[in-house]
Amino acid sequence: MNKKLQLSRYLIFDFLSAAAAWAVFYIYRKEIIEPLKFGYEIPLTFGSRFFIALLILPASWLLFYYLTGFYKNIFRHSRTDDFLRTFIQSISGVLVIFFLLLLDDEIKTYKSYYVLFFVLFSLHFLFTLIPRLILTSATVKKVHSRKIGFKSIIIGSNQQAIDIYRELTETVPSPGNLFVGFISINKQDKYGLSEFIPNLGSLKELPTVIERENIEEVIIALESSEHHQISRIINILGLHNVIIKAIPDMYDILTGKVKMDHLFGTPLILLSKDLMPVWQANLKQLIDIVVSVLSLLLLSPVILILSIGVKLSSKGPVFYSHERIGKYGKPFHIYKFRSMRTDAEKNGPELSSKEDPRLTNFGRFMRKYRLDEIPNFFNVLKGDMSLVGPRPERKFFIDQIIKRAPHYTHLHKVKPGITSWGQVKYGYAENVDQMIRRLRYDILYIENMSLFVDFKILFYTVLTIIRGRGV
Repeated sequence: MNKKLQLSRYLIFDFLSAAAAWAVFYIYRKEIIEPLKFGYEIPLTFGSRFFIALLILPASWLLFYYLTGFYKNIFRHSRTDDFLRTFIQSISGVLVIFFLLLLDDEIKTYKSYYVLFFVLFSLHFLFTLIPRLILTSATVKKVHSRKIGFKSIIIGSNQQAIDIYRELTETVPSPGNLFVGFISINKQDKYGLSEFIPNLGSLKELPTVIERENIEEVIIALESSEHHQISRIINILGLHNVIIKAIPDMYDILTGKVKMDHLFGTPLILLSKDLMPVWQANLKQLIDIVVSVLSLLLLSPVILILSIGVKLSSKGPVFYSHERIGKYGKPFHIYKFRSMRTDAEKNGPELSSKEDPRLTNFGRFMRKYRLDEIPNFFNVLKGDMSLVGPRPERKFFIDQIIKRAPHYTHLHKVKPGITSWGQVKYGYAENVDQMIRRLRYDILYIENMSLFVDFKILFYTVLTIIRGRGV
């Protein structure tokens, strides 16, 4: 499965469809609507405004589709889903175009406004839907015939696991799972599931297996006696970008406590969920990029002054770079202005404090107003960080935290941020105990993620900077 190639097909067809719909609509306006108003034929001309619109409008449609999540999980689209989303997107987008561009059109009667809206909607909807259905139908056919699929593993090895494996592999049409093996829970001399797929190891090997095999979907099929392992499994899987499904207990089904992932075939609970609505998550990413670019441009004089200040205040490089752990446990290098002496960690990793003697005088000033974190905007542009999210930590300290608070791994579900709810409410942590106390705020943020919460955190961050309470 070449996701980039498939995505490019959707992008190209969506762009061409939007352009074709607008071109046909433009001709309709000139040939049908305007003569009704003026009583004579209007010469059909294609000026610069037409060609500019032919570029800008389709590009705006693509941005709209991206923000509303159409290009997410493109191999998991269904034709019904494409129809409904295209219908809703077309109505919403055409409404915006109508009020921005068409409401001041020269018309004979107000009835022409309804005609214009209906024609543009019909053209855009049909021109967009048909190529999408063709692409999606081809993909669905390959998934159902098992020509393409999603690399999957089963966690469990006993009768529950065997039953779910046989159901998913014998179901016609195929749901798309391509099983590469299973993860065992309890050590045994012989596993029943070994007759069908290989044993890839125990829970200790689960992270390695997911990375090595490029697993996309994990199905948890445990016996009742193994249910105590669920929390541990979820904590491990939280570090990876995989879809998590589980078999519900009959009690849960009877009491209506779960929602099924499949209407037909094997019932599964979808345990992995989006932390934010797709449109908010995509808009958050777009805001990250726009704000970071603008900040780096507007703050370029400040960056120059700070660079000179760091260089003159102490020997060593202007910038400080160190490895941090980001989304899904991936390491990256964070960029900051150097605020400490170059030998600050000669005795090993050490957290900073308000009266830290390792801080330079200029470094203390920068930290007071959080100016040392301005280079973090480069990390945002690289995709390692976001404007808002839990502050990234070093693996050295994360290992200590996890021993006492295993739920810390939930922070790795999202990108780390330049600022966070934990930092706003608690401030910098000077030791592991304080990091654990600050953790509650970051967990609270993840459980309530939204653009509104992000804006609220940014607002309080600005207040903290203005008041000089960064340290």
